[in-house]
Amino acid sequence: MSWLDGDDSELDEDFGDWDESDVRIRPNPKGNRPRTKTRPGHDDAVIGRVLSVDRGRYTVLVDEDGPEERAITTTRARELRDQAIVTGDRVDLVGDTSGDEGSLARIVRIRPRLTLLRRSADDSDEVERIIVANADQLMIVVAAADPEPRPRLVDRYLVAAYDAGIAPLMVITKTDLQNPDAFLAAFAGLDIPVFRSAQGAFPLAELAPALAGHTTVAVGHSGVGKSTLVNALVPGTDRAVGVVNAVTGRGRHTSSSTVSLRVPTGGWIIDTPGVRSFGLGHVDPDNILRAFSDLAAVAAECPRGCTHLPDAPDCALNEAVAEGRLSPDRVDSLQRLLESLTG
Repeated sequence: MSWLDGDDSELDEDFGDWDESDVRIRPNPKGNRPRTKTRPGHDDAVIGRVLSVDRGRYTVLVDEDGPEERAITTTRARELRDQAIVTGDRVDLVGDTSGDEGSLARIVRIRPRLTLLRRSADDSDEVERIIVANADQLMIVVAAADPEPRPRLVDRYLVAAYDAGIAPLMVITKTDLQNPDAFLAAFAGLDIPVFRSAQGAFPLAELAPALAGHTTVAVGHSGVGKSTLVNALVPGTDRAVGVVNAVTGRGRHTSSSTVSLRVPTGGWIIDTPGVRSFGLGHVDPDNILRAFSDLAAVAAECPRGCTHLPDAPDCALNEAVAEGRLSPDRVDSLQRLLESLTG
């Protein structure tokens, strides 16, 4: 009788006591261990300051102010691939941190940030772009002429600074071409340190004490002389500089990267690429008045829930403009910002 007739005794003799445990498992084709969600603690990590970012490579300063201070080249760990690492970040490093030629360390952790300077593509875009981390001062560089100063762009810088908890200061360049008093009058009510600069007469002696002990990020419209000023503050830097187009009156983007530089007299300055716009889509409109402290005192007299817009009933700001107590341009700048952020 064959096994087809129901007698499987011969089959048992041939195959013995096999069961599921005898099934062969295909080996891992990559020959590596199975992945696990448990990550190493990296207790031996070295702390560093990110000086610059360039196409997936990060220049990081380790042993800052120590006997073996050095700048090393690093990459990021896989688990940080969805996190932005920016100039000014404090990070933890593992791997080859010797700084020798051909060495490459790895960033495994971003330390808590004290501040974040951010901007968006435009006011309707809530996706933020982090410019720098851990700066405590914002140096707004404005040209008195060539290109003409843009007070509304300065207002945007101020909003971003106050929103981030960063103290602003202002440098007016090219004062040899134009007296900036009329422009500065719009900001007379703000407690902002102002430094005047001219070609060949940079205010280095005045700026150095203001920068000492701080991490200052420099921002400005293209062509205002920001990188020229940085080169004067940090000799030997040779940041690229450009000229203003005689036809359009616009500066050309010359500095293409954000770089942190040590000021010889103390502190750090972070030079950023010039911009022509500065979106504030990430900013809470309720924080806008913080950048207009001269107007905030008057706005305190407004009725609760006042929008401070031109058609707002009983708005103290509009009444003050009508009575000649406030600059129409200054209030108009605030109202334009509020309108763009509130839609």
